[in-house]
Amino acid sequence: MSPPRYFLPRAQSTLVGLVALGLALIGGLPSASAASWTVRSQPARMVNGGPLLFRVKAPAKLDALTASWLGHQLIFSYDTSTKTWFALAGVSLETTPGKYALELTGERADNHSPVTFTRTFPVAAAKYPKIKVELSVEKKFTEPTPEQQEQIAEGQKIKQDYLNRLTPDREWSGKFDAPAEADISDVFGSQRIFNGVAQSPHLGLDFRVPTGTPVAAMNSGTVLLARPLYFEGEFVVLDHGQGLLTLYLHLSEFKVKEGDVVKRGDIIGLSGGTGRATGPHLHVAVRWQGTYLDPARLMQLALP
Repeated sequence: MSPPRYFLPRAQSTLVGLVALGLALIGGLPSASAASWTVRSQPARMVNGGPLLFRVKAPAKLDALTASWLGHQLIFSYDTSTKTWFALAGVSLETTPGKYALELTGERADNHSPVTFTRTFPVAAAKYPKIKVELSVEKKFTEPTPEQQEQIAEGQKIKQDYLNRLTPDREWSGKFDAPAEADISDVFGSQRIFNGVAQSPHLGLDFRVPTGTPVAAMNSGTVLLARPLYFEGEFVVLDHGQGLLTLYLHLSEFKVKEGDVVKRGDIIGLSGGTGRATGPHLHVAVRWQGTYLDPARLMQLALP
């Protein structure tokens, strides 16, 4: 026997509809378009200095999806296996904890009209080690001569030119691997002291490797730089597209040249102690649209 069905009187039904409409207008109920957007981040807990992956499911079929995040422009790629859009992004080390908006803009596939959606995410303060370690380097790195200052200025100009380039196409694919199998000797965000003088926070990850250890590309990309600089020593920079770079410092030998296309795991050089280094090791940094991010956290992300 079928269960009885109940109906509201017409006047009461109309009143319920008006109340629901009023709640939707004032935000008590989500609008249909807002309810059909799904926006997630990996990791779910964002911290300053941390990379992250946004995944978006849109309310309609899109030809393209972009976004604005902390003053940066994101270009999303479409993942056919999950039917979601994704983009790699980050939060700078200097970002104050608080809530920040991801402003999405899509282009509908049927009529090319724009669709927009905004979602706010909380950013927390990361707990990076604040251990101060006394390090000693050659005097030329702390008190350079006028000639050495010219070399430093030349290196800064090169970095300003190359490291701020933004290529539109994504070259990375899948997870980022460690460039060498070795213990970590210094982490991202730690305080550094050279000859008793406090420097800026450590913006990379140091691997404890002897000179001559093969250094592998962390992901696919194009060799943007492969040349010696004053502080960095033998220096390789890989461009993974859309403003994402990985930097490899203090090498003893190059295995690639500028313009080469590499895949994850390809050997790009040998480790060393060139430039401002206290001894043989590999310093690796991750730079996204001018912002340095924690390489260790990037390697922990499960990426499409």
